[in-house]
Amino acid sequence: MMEALTRPKLSPTRLAAYYLALLAGGALIFWLVNQSGQHLQAGGPALGFGSGAHKENSLIARLLLSLAVISASSQALGKLMARIGQPPVMGEVLGGILLGPSLLGWLWPQASTLLFAPDVTGAIGILARIGVILYMFFVGLELDLELLRHQGKSTLLISHASIVVPFSLGTLLSLWLFPIYGGPDVPFHVFTLFLGVSMSITAFPVLARILTDQNMQRTRLGALALTCAAIDDVTAWCLLACVLAVATASPWLAAQTLVLSATFVVGVLAILRPLLRRVTGNWQDRRQDLAIVLACSLLTAACTDAIGIHALFGAFLLGTVIPHDSKLAKSLMGHLNTLVGLLLLPCFFAFTGLRTSIGLVQGPQAWLVVAAVIAAACIGKFGGTWMAARMAGLKNREAASLGVLMNTRGLMELIVLNLGLELKILSPTLFTIFVLMALATTFSTTPILMRLRRGETDQPVNLEVVRPA
Repeated sequence: MMEALTRPKLSPTRLAAYYLALLAGGALIFWLVNQSGQHLQAGGPALGFGSGAHKENSLIARLLLSLAVISASSQALGKLMARIGQPPVMGEVLGGILLGPSLLGWLWPQASTLLFAPDVTGAIGILARIGVILYMFFVGLELDLELLRHQGKSTLLISHASIVVPFSLGTLLSLWLFPIYGGPDVPFHVFTLFLGVSMSITAFPVLARILTDQNMQRTRLGALALTCAAIDDVTAWCLLACVLAVATASPWLAAQTLVLSATFVVGVLAILRPLLRRVTGNWQDRRQDLAIVLACSLLTAACTDAIGIHALFGAFLLGTVIPHDSKLAKSLMGHLNTLVGLLLLPCFFAFTGLRTSIGLVQGPQAWLVVAAVIAAACIGKFGGTWMAARMAGLKNREAASLGVLMNTRGLMELIVLNLGLELKILSPTLFTIFVLMALATTFSTTPILMRLRRGETDQPVNLEVVRPA
């Protein structure tokens, strides 16, 4: 018979006595050591003990408090927007703006100062930039390049009309806005190019969410809208890359940046794309593969940032070369989407909100500019899309619905505007004006679309390969 490995259990009283003796013994040893070492002299170099630890701990505590407020407010307003038929992301955008000087800083400046002191705002800005880079990687993952590869001539006409017309109206607006809001060190051609691109953006992810909410994602009109928005996004981001290259360098350096950018794109398509295709074909849900792909997205982002066309372009490009319906793409979205959606993107919205101050828009002239920018954005997107869709043979109501959908700007517009503010192309006031335009055009999409499509029955179609007419 095996010998017992443990002795019989101690009584609670004896166990408590042993425990107290253990603590007393430890305390006695520490006291004796401390008394014996009081006369010793330190022999190492000065380390600055106590000079910054409290400040660092205070920053972390305030940052965590700010992140909790940002996350809670964005989710609450997101759910509220969903209840009234708006995409939840618009509630998150609105929540970020309300946390800034437009509301919280106006009603309760002490709380705003506590939550968003400059050092906290700097840390939030870093998280916001990382969130946008990963978000653009997801946008690339969601793009179905088969839609672009098999698109018809009419789709290309509609998509590019929805870019050219608002781009042209934006450049015309710059003749009026540059003398009012243009900086003395901003060249006019950079200002007018950026305004044109800002007017041309369509938010592909938000549009896809609206189509899903309206159960239109597998209808003919929904497929056409997704294809046009995908072409629109790719074209607009290429234009923006050219604008950034021109804006951040001399003509010679701009040409060099464009050449390096083209070389980088070819390298990603020729080298990384086949490797990633091989990984997706043999993928077995391994964490190391996810880590490698994520590292590649950050590396490509760093490369495009070093080239001079901003980090988000590299992440977006890498996302487009991964098959959007692969297990790898779905696993990446599943593992990272929660972190990006619940924490990092709300940080971007809050960071945008801290830069947006509706109080800067003062006087009849400023609000006239707001109205003119919103009108030009709507007329350009809706009018250009509607006109091209009618020329392509769509019925009037279908063409109008497509025009309303393409007028969705949302988060993608905010990303572009933040780039303009960081590069000092946009003044804070003009930045706020364009943010109001982005909100107005996106909030109006769902109610106008529902009114246009009232009573219609657009049957689902087979979208394995979409070939628009």
